Amino acid sequence: MEQRVTLVTLGVSDLERAMAFYTALGWRAHPSSVAGEVAFFDVGGMVVALWDRAKLAEDSGVSDAGGWGGVTLAHNVDHPADVDAILAEAEAAGARLARAGVDTPWGGYSGVFVDPDGHPWEVAVNPGWPLDDRGRPVLDE
Repeated sequence: MEQRVTLVTLGVSDLERAMAFYTALGWRAHPSSVAGEVAFFDVGGMVVALWDRAKLAEDSGVSDAGGWGGVTLAHNVDHPADVDAILAEAEAAGARLARAGVDTPWGGYSGVFVDPDGHPWEVAVNPGWPLDDRGRPVLDE
């Protein structure tokens, strides 16, 4: 298997609410989205999909037990002020602020919001992973 991720699907309990949340953050659904069924967002080289949580669990052959699944999504930025601005934007769009922006032990700055379906998003500045001109992290060799 090649070392890459092409799609992350977030199970949601209310697709309309989830769409409203992500579009309030400035995301635009791809035209291949199917109204009332699934939404796709091109996020710079990979795709994030929103799909009914129960259908996703059934399709994946797993139990929809709820609770935290041990995964946090991340959005890296260049400046601490960007972290704070995005956390405020997410909160205004309906997210719960889980952790305000703070200096980290690894020399960065990060905070966490939780979307309306319970998916945690870290917003971070990581000085060890500068962003290229397309906003993708550059990992040192």
